[in-house]
Amino acid sequence: MSAPQHKPVVTEREAREVAEAAREQDWRKPSFAKELFLGRFRLDLIHPHPMPPDEDARRGEEFLARLRDFCETKVDGALIEREARIPDEVIAGLKELGALGMKIDTKYGGLGLTQVYYNKALALAGSASPAIGVLLSAHQSIGVPQPLKLFGTQEQKEAFLPRCARTDISAFLLTEPDVGSDPARLATSAVPDGDDYILDGVKLWTTNGVVADLLVVMARVPRSEGHKGGITAFVVETDSPGITVENRNAFMGLRGIENGVTRFHQVRVPAANRIGPEGAGLKIALTTLNTGRLSLPASCVAAGKWCLKIAREWSAAREQWGKPIAQHEAVGAKISFIAATTFALEAVLDLSSQMADEDRNDIRIEGALAKLFASEMGWLIADELVQIRGGRGFETAASLAARGERAVPAEQVLRDLRINRIFEGSTEIMHLLIAREAVDAHLSVAGDLIDPEKTLSDKAKAGAQAGVFYAKWLPKLVAGPGQLPNSYSEFKREVDLSGHLRYVERTARKLARSTFYAMSRWQGRMETKQGFLGRIVDIGAELFAMSAVCVRAELLRTTEDHGRQAYQLADAFCHQSRIRVEELFGRLWTNTDDLDRKVVKGVMSGTYEWLEHGIVDPSGEGPWIADATPGPSERENVHRPIR
Repeated sequence: MSAPQHKPVVTEREAREVAEAAREQDWRKPSFAKELFLGRFRLDLIHPHPMPPDEDARRGEEFLARLRDFCETKVDGALIEREARIPDEVIAGLKELGALGMKIDTKYGGLGLTQVYYNKALALAGSASPAIGVLLSAHQSIGVPQPLKLFGTQEQKEAFLPRCARTDISAFLLTEPDVGSDPARLATSAVPDGDDYILDGVKLWTTNGVVADLLVVMARVPRSEGHKGGITAFVVETDSPGITVENRNAFMGLRGIENGVTRFHQVRVPAANRIGPEGAGLKIALTTLNTGRLSLPASCVAAGKWCLKIAREWSAAREQWGKPIAQHEAVGAKISFIAATTFALEAVLDLSSQMADEDRNDIRIEGALAKLFASEMGWLIADELVQIRGGRGFETAASLAARGERAVPAEQVLRDLRINRIFEGSTEIMHLLIAREAVDAHLSVAGDLIDPEKTLSDKAKAGAQAGVFYAKWLPKLVAGPGQLPNSYSEFKREVDLSGHLRYVERTARKLARSTFYAMSRWQGRMETKQGFLGRIVDIGAELFAMSAVCVRAELLRTTEDHGRQAYQLADAFCHQSRIRVEELFGRLWTNTDDLDRKVVKGVMSGTYEWLEHGIVDPSGEGPWIADATPGPSERENVHRPIR
């Protein structure tokens, strides 16, 4: 049996309510980034830099050594790029190595690595082939292991985690052909039928879906007697009758990933395979992503390190106008940006990961900021490398090799990194998600005040609450340690980083004042000011990164031989970051947002259609969005389990 299928009709307000209900509402632990957006620079939450226990570090380093040997001797990245597929024997070798179980507890057959070493492993594997990094991270960061670790029953853990640790590849299925970042419109259904649920629907962009043995599927359970209903998470066996992988998708980059379209038709799933209660699916997905998003910055760190290596070697070998191109200021500025930003990417990733391992802080904002910052900066780093390489940066590695030069895949890295600004939350969605968390304290006390649907009584009560909160909060934004010349003196060495931390403290207060002013000015319309909110979040991301690099530099000064060099890189990054921050502050109030809205209205009404004349459109025929009507599949099943 199955319920009648239709696309849910959802208003803007209903969509927001669904997203809001899926949020983790409480802040039971401190959050460095949340405090930063409120104008409070809590350096004590991240300094001294947290460190992994010695035993965790030992086990992590031992696995990294084995993984490095495997990547150097068994992985041919050029072959994977050329054939658009990871060879079965490579995946079999990863299984034997235990790479599928890096994040799974040892009692279930996994390696039990910390988040720090898991990310180091992803960076290492991803440097050999980005497709392998995606395979491993999709399986463990958002596939079956992570939601079961957080929300699964003991029986579910015992049934599925040993399989995921050694043999079975998993995938996460949320997106649908007509549903992206607005899950309120989710159409895949899970209709209760005795002790089972019957799944019907179509899922798009199922990374690992083509080769997966187990799936985490988000589906809508209809409300009925005895069933709360709502979007719900299930573990589903991919070989269940009624599941068809209808297409293996191909992309601009990451050519080796096994990403597909999966159709469910009358698929029977035991109720025992439901993760958490009915209606908890989105909360499970968002909570899973709090740390799951950290796998993406790992790939960006790997790319940054490689880009730095190539930029250094190429810029020393290539001469123009009588000297190596690195000595020309135009190229040197790009090299400096790559080096300083790569240091910052690793600082942000390691700090966020270690905080996740410690579980002492709430890192939902830090994880999101790490994803946002890394995806944007990683792309810029790769773009700068292509520019430094010139024509050779645009040429493929295979073509370079064919004419006798070193096969440097700069253009491939650029293509591979581009998706990071889109998946696991596009940059635009991340801006809104982080902004919502950043203004949570304001909405908690003044939300009813700016809600047009609240009664006068509710607004009066909210006004009183807001008055008490702001009377205490606003005066604290006037002055702070950032105005005292001797603050943070422990960061004053041969290279002085204390001034950068004072800048972060002052700027955090300025950021909070700007947010308060915007809320006072726009009130309920604040949520529509996406350009403003995006800039607020980007400023916060830069301040978080500046804090991370200073703390990391001090850590390396006390634990490594290259502490002085780390201070130099931190200093360079902070100076570069401060320029970006000041530009963002200027654009908070001086921008083209209003004019842009008018132009968009004209474009969409056809006013400027004449501007499109004089071209031919090479696009093929077909609908903008494929038909996802539930029903039996009419296509060949391209599911390819690897055994």
